[in-house]
Amino acid sequence: MSESVTLDNPTADAVRDQVYAQPLETLNAAQSGLFLSNSFWPYFERLRAEAPVHWTPAGEFEPHWAVTGFNEIMAVDTNHEVFSSEGGISLAPSEETIAKLVASGAQMSGGAFGGPTGGPTMFIAMDPPKHDEQRKTVSPAVSPHNLKVMEPLIRERAGAILDSLPVGVPFDWVDKVSMELTAMTLATLFGMPQEDRRKLTLWSDMVMTRPGDGIVDTWEQKRAEMAAYAGYFLNLWAERKANPIEGDMVSMLAHGEATKDMNQFEYLGNIILLTIGGNDTTRNTISGSLYALNKFPEQYDKLRANPNLIPSMVSETIRWQTPLAHMKRTATQDFELNGKTIKKGDAVVMWYVSGNRDESVIERPNDYIIDRERPRQHLSFGFGVHRCVGNRLAELQLKIIWEEILKRFPHIEVLEEPPRVRSTFVKGYKSMQVIIKA
Repeated sequence: MSESVTLDNPTADAVRDQVYAQPLETLNAAQSGLFLSNSFWPYFERLRAEAPVHWTPAGEFEPHWAVTGFNEIMAVDTNHEVFSSEGGISLAPSEETIAKLVASGAQMSGGAFGGPTGGPTMFIAMDPPKHDEQRKTVSPAVSPHNLKVMEPLIRERAGAILDSLPVGVPFDWVDKVSMELTAMTLATLFGMPQEDRRKLTLWSDMVMTRPGDGIVDTWEQKRAEMAAYAGYFLNLWAERKANPIEGDMVSMLAHGEATKDMNQFEYLGNIILLTIGGNDTTRNTISGSLYALNKFPEQYDKLRANPNLIPSMVSETIRWQTPLAHMKRTATQDFELNGKTIKKGDAVVMWYVSGNRDESVIERPNDYIIDRERPRQHLSFGFGVHRCVGNRLAELQLKIIWEEILKRFPHIEVLEEPPRVRSTFVKGYKSMQVIIKA
């Protein structure tokens, strides 16, 4: 990789001195611009050291408790009685941001299917017992048995994708590889025709984007795309009600005892959850694995010398990349955490991306080490009742793509620092220019 490319290294960030010069009480890591520029690391470094449970005033997003330490995050994530998901799982815009959005033409009703707040409900944003019933309905799609059935198909597709790549010519790894494999897998899980798979990529991006971020230019365009998304899956619901397909998640929702009578907003909310959960996270981890191996070339050498390290490398990538930067909860009662009193109704944000770099728990956390002693020691999948339902499928896709890469290509070079996504929730890459040397 070119020497001009900046290491993803918190201590090397140019804003570090500026962060430490700020009064602690004003420190706010919840800024989408920081994630776009990959310059948020010093914020979390300081918060972990000085205030791992930190009251954050309103800025771009609502006021909230920023929980940044590994152990503090675990305490929140494993206590769903006190920290509820029903207030939403990601940071909501602040009142000031909402006013700006309304002025720019955003509709503030309908959530993802209209504007940036409110809208459809998903089971991850529910508490037990309803959460457990709905999650249980779709979990057979990613059961160990079903993954064994899917593995040969995923491997065949991964091989075909890699065999179609140009050699000696730069191309976009995100578009040609990461998006393709995850969209193919997700289309299969939804029982969709493969020719429609890239609609899932677009719609997944559309849920999280605002006009001007490179996906759409206006709120009208976003509403039109989201209406198409809703229409497509409402049609699929009607089809599966009449003619279910075995192993298809839409059929499972349409006929499951706990979900067959859900209203359309609840159904569409679950489709959004499964789309983003099955798309953004895996695709950004596939991209992140190649990026990390180029950032730490000695690890790439280690992997080529010993492909048996692939499972360990997969877990290390999921930690180091952390594809979802945060999850939000709402306090159901007053609660003391790390000496701070969280009041009933307060928003509490678990910054997984920070906890996964906690020096007090993980040795050399900023380094990418594919043969770590405990590679599965990470927060990326969450814990407790909301632990990621598709975590094994994500690991399987990453494992297979690297097994197939190592059979074909001795080295894939990342040519330049990849542009990031403007989001405090999805931590990802817009594109990644690479070359496979002849």
